[in-house]
Amino acid sequence: MIASGSYSGRDSMTASVAPVKERAVKGFGKRLREIRRRRVLTQGEVGTAVGGSNRVIAYYEQDDAQPPGPLLAELARVLKASSDELLGLQPVKDGTSPRTARLLKRLRRVEELPPADQRAVLKLVDALVTTRQRSSR
Repeated sequence: MIASGSYSGRDSMTASVAPVKERAVKGFGKRLREIRRRRVLTQGEVGTAVGGSNRVIAYYEQDDAQPPGPLLAELARVLKASSDELLGLQPVKDGTSPRTARLLKRLRRVEELPPADQRAVLKLVDALVTTRQRSSR
């Protein structure tokens, strides 16, 4: 039998543990959104890739929300980032600007075209660049 006034593990444990929202990593949502945009992915694309929806990703992009561990690992895999980058423990490695990332995404789509179409696209790009260089002189 426990004497009155003695240690009650449950009460002191709940008193010392902060609510989950207070323990959330600050800035997680902002980093998630930034990394997703750098990868030129929509919330829907990321949501589908992790087995959810765009609403799930929109929720976790809020400042006061944070995904459970298994979802964090899936987000890191889909975004090609480490969980440490998502949590802000390491800086985001990819220095690609969103503008450059959009161009790269479009170029990846060109790779899916037949070789003759790929050559036509490259000729068009080369001609545009050459014309711009000449006009800027």
